[in-house]
Amino acid sequence: MGKYRRYVMASIVGLTIQKKLHAQDAFATLEKNFNFRASGLIEELNETKDTLILKSDKKMSYVYSINKDYKREIDIYAGTDYYRVPLTNLSKGKHVFVVSVSPLKIVFVVRIHKDQPVILPLESEAKVVTALKNEEK
Repeated sequence: MGKYRRYVMASIVGLTIQKKLHAQDAFATLEKNFNFRASGLIEELNETKDTLILKSDKKMSYVYSINKDYKREIDIYAGTDYYRVPLTNLSKGKHVFVVSVSPLKIVFVVRIHKDQPVILPLESEAKVVTALKNEEK
């Protein structure tokens, strides 16, 4: 009986740690519009989930997104039937996208799960750059 209890406890602990240490969390998720009238627009995320790909059988006029604070973070005149929207500049949270495909306005949701990391130079790199600038003078 004691062996089985250890196995059960070890498997529970292992599964718990596995969920917490999931290294490849998605940058964003897409909630598609399944309306029949919106079937002319195909919306999908690329493999790294940091770019929204829009394909349409008609020309898309405008693409814009409204964030949780009701501000437009993306407001683009597309004028084409294929468009790629980078999601890395968007803030964390829910974004409602509106794509104007004449005469329809197709609405869907993209949720950004992670903030874009800010890459700062390391202290040693900053010293090297300053030293190189001083040598040039």
